[in-house]
Amino acid sequence: MDHFAGLDVSVKDTSVCIVDGAGKIVREVKVASEPDALLQVLTNPIYCFKRIGLEAGPLSQWLFSALGEANLPVICVETRHMRAVLKAQINKTDRNDARGIAQMMRVGLYRPVHVKTLRSQKLRMLLTHRKLLQSKAIAIENDLRGTLRNFGLKVGMAGRTKFEARIEELVEEIPDLAALVKPLLVVRRVVREQIAVLHRRLLAIVRDDEVCRRLMTIPWCRLSGSADLSRCRGCACSLPQIQIRRCRIWADLLQGSIR
Repeated sequence: MDHFAGLDVSVKDTSVCIVDGAGKIVREVKVASEPDALLQVLTNPIYCFKRIGLEAGPLSQWLFSALGEANLPVICVETRHMRAVLKAQINKTDRNDARGIAQMMRVGLYRPVHVKTLRSQKLRMLLTHRKLLQSKAIAIENDLRGTLRNFGLKVGMAGRTKFEARIEELVEEIPDLAALVKPLLVVRRVVREQIAVLHRRLLAIVRDDEVCRRLMTIPWCRLSGSADLSRCRGCACSLPQIQIRRCRIWADLLQGSIR
C-alpha cells in the first residue's frame, strides 16, 4: 500500500504525519529538524512512500537535499498555496499542519517549487555577502561626506583609492574631527579589502562558467560578474537578465547553468 507523509518544519522540531492511501493516519511523531532524525522515521521499510511533502522555508533546501539523496520521493511545496489550504483548519497547530500536508500529498493538491542545488545556494551566499559589504562601504563613505559637510569640508570627486587620503587631508588640521573620522576610515579600509577577496572568488567562478563566457562575447561590453541566482523561478531556460551601465554588464545567470 502506498503511503504519504507531511512534514511541518520549524527551527527546532518537525512534526511528521504518515497516512495510507485511504487517508488513515498511520503514524504521527515529532522529531528534531535534522536529516538523520527524519531519515530514521522515513526510511522505515514498513512504509512505501509515494510522496513526501515539505513546505518551502529556511531549512527546506537543506532537508530536501538530504532526503533526496536517500532516494525518498520528497516534494517541496509552494508556501502561499499551502497556507491557503491549511488556514481552513479550525485549530492551527504543527501537528494539524503536518496532517494537512500529508492529505494534500495524498490527493495531489499541491504546487511544487524548484529547490536550488547546494552549489547554487553557495553562489547565492557569495553574491549576497559581496553585495552586503558593498552597501556598507558606500554607506560609510556617504556618512563621512555628509558629516564633514556640516563643518564646511567638501570631499568632492574622490574615487575608492583616493577617498581615504582626501578625508585625511581635510581633517589634518582639525585633531578632534580626525579622531572621530579615523575609526570609520579603518572600518572602510577593512571592508574594501574583504570586498576584493570576495570579488576575486566571484571572478574565478565566472571565468569557468559557460554562460558567463558566452555573455563576455557581447561587443563593447565586459562582464563584471554579478550572478544573481535567486531571480530565476526554477526555469532552466530563462534568459539572462542584462543591465548595461557604461559598457558594463551585470548578468543574472541562468539557474539552469548551475543545477
